[in-house]
Amino acid sequence: MRKGIIALAAVGGLLATGSLAACGDDSSGSGSSGGSSASTAGKVGVILPDTASSARWATDDLKYLKAAFEAAGVQADIQNAQGDKAQFQTIADGMISSGVKVLMIVNLDSGTGKAVLDKAKKAGIATIDYDRLTLSGGANYYVSFDNVKVGELQGQGLVDCLTAKKYTKPKVAEVNGSPTDNNATLFAQGYNSVLDPKYADGTYVKGPNQSVPDWDNAQGGTIFEQMLTANKDIKGVLAANDGLGNAVISQLKKAKLNGQVPVTGQDATVQGLQNILTGDQCMTVYKAIKQEADAAAGLAISLAKGEQPTTATGTTTDPESKASIPSVLLVPKSITAETVKDVVADGFVKKEELCAGSYATLCTKYGI
Repeated sequence: MRKGIIALAAVGGLLATGSLAACGDDSSGSGSSGGSSASTAGKVGVILPDTASSARWATDDLKYLKAAFEAAGVQADIQNAQGDKAQFQTIADGMISSGVKVLMIVNLDSGTGKAVLDKAKKAGIATIDYDRLTLSGGANYYVSFDNVKVGELQGQGLVDCLTAKKYTKPKVAEVNGSPTDNNATLFAQGYNSVLDPKYADGTYVKGPNQSVPDWDNAQGGTIFEQMLTANKDIKGVLAANDGLGNAVISQLKKAKLNGQVPVTGQDATVQGLQNILTGDQCMTVYKAIKQEADAAAGLAISLAKGEQPTTATGTTTDPESKASIPSVLLVPKSITAETVKDVVADGFVKKEELCAGSYATLCTKYGI
């Protein structure tokens, strides 16, 4: 995997998007008009990547982005490429032809993303990389979390769980995200900064390490099944997100090893949090997606209105082009069984969904 480098400079206050309202539950089409500035604002196009790699793209980001644009009275066309690169480009072409003033994308890979950003720039359209940096893409702005920090939290979380198990020289497997996603590179940079010294001094044994194309959970399960067959002594798994973590847990259950082998995650999905409550998953990383969506929407709204955005709090260095991109990088949080309640309190997941059925007793146990 390529080593990405993110430099966060001059980090000030988090956001200055005072025009944004609290999120709503609407997930229908374009943003509605409202407010006197709506008539002069341009339209914003948003392309989300898929609905398979993480539940967030089908629910959270869509909901929060729509609510922000509607509150500001800015029209937005939000579509999902469903993991199809050709469809991603087709959607972008349609948005560009329709005259959007701002294009925000979550790329499927940097090659496709760059092609789309290049077309937008030629058409005089402002561009925003949302969540994933498009390498050499030259977007005007970038909004995401500090993804190296996400990886560091995952690595430290696994260390803490292995320490609690009191294993001696445990073998650790790494199930990485997609090799075409720069975020996966940054996550790995973060967790390897924690784990590599453990491998080097003999505290841990470095086990199998493989990336999962397109974050595909089914492939992730197959990959880990093969890892476990060849390495029956695996004692810990660094899984790059909750979907891959659940795929790993499914294989551990088949081998009757779930709960004995700590597994990490990311995204604080309902499934991931439930796996944590049962003890099958060690931890996850919570990224407050509403903050990310509001930050990105705030930039897009300013650009759509022809204003100079004021929400960027730092810069990101593109590891390929070395360009410096105005950015908002938000702070992630490690979540264990004792802090699952914080994710519920924040409104990110609903208690009734998390605590349904057999999980009700566990929710009570952990103060949810």
